[in-house]
Amino acid sequence: MSEQKTQINSPNLWRLETPGHEGWRRTARPEDPNRYLMISCDCHANEPADLWHKRLDEKYRRRLPRIEIDESGVKWVISDGLRRTRLQDSIFEGEDLARNQAGADIGERIKDRARDGVDAELIFPNKGLFMWATQDALFAQAQCQVWNDWAWETYGPYNDFMSPMATLATADIDGSIKEIERVAKLGFRGLTLPCKPVFNSQDSRDLNYNLGVYDPMWSLIEEAGLPITFHVGTGRDPRAASKEGGAVMNYVAHALTQAIEPVTALCSSGVLERFPKIKFAAIESGIGWVPWSLQAMDEAYRKHHMWAYPKLKKLPSEYFREHGAVAFQEDRAGLALAAEFGLVDNFLWSNDYPHHEGSWPHSAEAIERQMGDFGEEDRAKILGLNAAKMFNFDIDLLMQRRRAAN
Repeated sequence: MSEQKTQINSPNLWRLETPGHEGWRRTARPEDPNRYLMISCDCHANEPADLWHKRLDEKYRRRLPRIEIDESGVKWVISDGLRRTRLQDSIFEGEDLARNQAGADIGERIKDRARDGVDAELIFPNKGLFMWATQDALFAQAQCQVWNDWAWETYGPYNDFMSPMATLATADIDGSIKEIERVAKLGFRGLTLPCKPVFNSQDSRDLNYNLGVYDPMWSLIEEAGLPITFHVGTGRDPRAASKEGGAVMNYVAHALTQAIEPVTALCSSGVLERFPKIKFAAIESGIGWVPWSLQAMDEAYRKHHMWAYPKLKKLPSEYFREHGAVAFQEDRAGLALAAEFGLVDNFLWSNDYPHHEGSWPHSAEAIERQMGDFGEEDRAKILGLNAAKMFNFDIDLLMQRRRAAN
């Protein structure tokens, strides 16, 4: 979508609305040479459609997502751990169609980033988000290894500003430990773990991140110095509703909420006391829930003291503020609470390129709609400096690239 004249169809015209940036010394406008450092903490690849079919061990290939046609001629998408869904004809046009097709070509991707003023990005799977949609841990791990190989081959040469996250299927603990060792040697900047190790699990006996069995994995992650991420949509099937209102229900109630569980697990279980160098971030979950959840964790720890263990040296909210972060695209409610609840250092901006949920390629307008009440220093932290610190980006190198491109 590097072509500037791509049609902005009427359902997307609202994306151009902005109160402006009067009084801002710096802006998020791509044409502003003094714009803020812009690091998008949630972008997505556009993997080849046949990536896993070509690279995955043959014994698993028949279980990959596929299309089946029923006796009435209706096409259905069948996947190992997801309910079957009807395959619709393309419903995209204008800017939505361009989003749906963007991200595959490196050269075009770099142009698309420039259109939005982005200096660096974290890259997550796109088609690969289905990798965790199975309760077969070895099947999931094999798919993650395919992604990691392809992602490093594709983005590794650009890792100083275009950084893929290495994927793990954490229901397979031994396999995850081996994969962490491997991807750390390759040079990945961070890891992404599913929101729940066992997909769709509601069984308390299943593996979860609060359990001590994960200590060897946390120890290795700490030693490797790799921040960890939890991207929404990877813990359970987010498509739990259908028909009227289903799209809104699935996004709000079944996708965005998934990150609360791993965040709470790390902050309340003693993991961060035992492994104090671990850093983690919830991705694409929005931030409005964070002030509430921190208060809820502390309330539960204090009021349910007779059941809450281990006994922690600090409150769960303190562990979050010291170790955690959350990425958002547009969340005015969460930003309005950032300063009041001391969370400016914990919030990370993203444009979710090229997904429809994101702000690309109109991120400047989205930022102006949300951040007019912020001071320059706090804007700078949220738009890029917090991410640079957590994910170890070289700011000087990024600014050199920007100057060279102008």
